[in-house]
Amino acid sequence: MSVAVGTKAPAFTLPSKPGNPVDLSQTLGHQKTVILFFPLAFSPVCQAEMCTFRDGWSKWEKLGCKVFGVSIDSPFVVEKFREMERIPFALLSDFNKEMAAAYGALHADLMGLKGVTKRAAFVVDAGGVVRYAWVSDDPRVQVDFDAIEKAVAAC
Repeated sequence: MSVAVGTKAPAFTLPSKPGNPVDLSQTLGHQKTVILFFPLAFSPVCQAEMCTFRDGWSKWEKLGCKVFGVSIDSPFVVEKFREMERIPFALLSDFNKEMAAAYGALHADLMGLKGVTKRAAFVVDAGGVVRYAWVSDDPRVQVDFDAIEKAVAAC
């Protein structure tokens, strides 16, 4: 079951690269936030998703929100993916799968891989309340960029 609209967003501390923990409690409840769970770095749909956010980065900055990508890849992988794709926001490693499980964004089995992050998007307002929640069981389905933008603008 995913985190529901109208509930407080759970905060976690996850590494963005080895030795660099990011405490989401410093953002959640203080600033509009977009959390994007993505299955696996370097996969085509995940790459398209992160690059779409990258290419429209000025729009997200104007909306005054923080964006975080979250996957179960290791901190080494998410940092390399961020560097190679020039992603201007933090990609976090949920290697232990705790945040994805808490948000209801974890596949039990995806093509034989156990515990892979689902594609999901959450918009959290500056008070820490979830205002938009979307989770897909199909990793090939892309997030609704327009719906996420509208949710952030409405916060």
